[in-house]
Amino acid sequence: MPASIRNKFNLRPTQVLVLGFALLICVGTALLALPSATYGAGSISVLDALFTATSAVCVTGLAVHDVQDTFTHFGQFTILFLVQMGGLGFMTITTLILMVLRRKITLKERLIIQESVGEFTLKGLVKLIKHIAAVTFFVELIGASLLATRLIPTLGFRTGLYRSIFTSVSAFCNAGFDVNGGFSSFTAYQNDYVVNFTIMALIIIGGLGFNVLLDVFRKHRFNRLTSHAKLVLLSTGILLVIGTAAFLVLEWDNPATLGPLSWPKRVLAAMFQSVTCRTAGFATIDQGGMTLASKFVSILLMFIGAAPAGTGGGVKVTTFAIIIMMVGALMSGREDVLVGKKKVPRETVMRALAIVVAALAIIIVVTMVLTVTEGGMENSNKFEDLMFETVSAFGTVGLSAGITPQLTAPSKLVLIFTMFAGRVGPLTVLISIAARQKKSVLNIKYPEARIMVG
Repeated sequence: MPASIRNKFNLRPTQVLVLGFALLICVGTALLALPSATYGAGSISVLDALFTATSAVCVTGLAVHDVQDTFTHFGQFTILFLVQMGGLGFMTITTLILMVLRRKITLKERLIIQESVGEFTLKGLVKLIKHIAAVTFFVELIGASLLATRLIPTLGFRTGLYRSIFTSVSAFCNAGFDVNGGFSSFTAYQNDYVVNFTIMALIIIGGLGFNVLLDVFRKHRFNRLTSHAKLVLLSTGILLVIGTAAFLVLEWDNPATLGPLSWPKRVLAAMFQSVTCRTAGFATIDQGGMTLASKFVSILLMFIGAAPAGTGGGVKVTTFAIIIMMVGALMSGREDVLVGKKKVPRETVMRALAIVVAALAIIIVVTMVLTVTEGGMENSNKFEDLMFETVSAFGTVGLSAGITPQLTAPSKLVLIFTMFAGRVGPLTVLISIAARQKKSVLNIKYPEARIMVG
């Protein structure tokens, strides 16, 4: 976004980020609505183009049209470009362009970069952007190379290489788009260990956050990592183990999912489901065929999501961990929330609470709206499937119980907003809309109000 426009309207960093993502979505919508973007004589509707572009930029993966069956190579390349742009982030791409053009990065732009990548200081931000780009393209190249060893022998060189690259970018960006056709995702590769573990690795690495990846790369040893990196790694590991165990127990004898598989393949499929619920959106089992309990576990994992400054969505693992630790501190009579032997600042705890409350409010309202917009149809969708769709959109996951293509126009519009809010963050959206009050010069203290809760 040009500096003259930012200065003229005096936009805050959060507003620039929101408008930047919105601009990308508008460009993507215009491109995907072109007749050359789809097969056949006509084109998809503007609403469906908007839905697809939003899903791609917000690295969600929900699709009203199958990518392989509906979109031409031009349309698929557009989706892949939007996914890469959305995964790296608006300001990361803008900074890289400015660096190529040898433009100086202003203080205002550095503040916006700081907001977008979740850094605490302005020091070394431009260098960090270079590292983010390098890590992204390196990991995606490795992922595509590993996938190519399995896809090229079965699909041929051109098709196998193309699908390997598309899948690697989509997986690292936690997008969930695939070009396998028929809304099948990766169910055909349910028993392929190389494909499964490569995609899972890409999802996890992309979801950890670039600052955590760089911290691990520089320091190597766990005890030398920052408190943030330690919390992200521990929380991610615990959630992946708990998710895998839960899906194994709940789906073990389900004939629609894990039932027909041998026990090693059941473990593999359960592990993949636990990983993909962390905002990736790929699937090796039928999401609509899962038990109600498994859908609820998936909803919880999708709500939590990945780590801050990563390519995933959700309220973030650190937010969830801080809330849990806050409850533990209250139960043990401690005033401070501790990570190891360090205290979490009070404003961080309050921000975590605000994020969870805002996220729950969005999910509740959107689910309620979907029950109205979808409830009047014959064979109306079940409540749990509508909530599954809502949380999947908010968490930018992309998993679906199979109802996305049948959604009504009002439901699509509501989910477009939900995906957008989930990608840029509920607080970012609210802050960018609301006018912040300027801090008063006087430090006014108010009397305490005694209110009972619980």
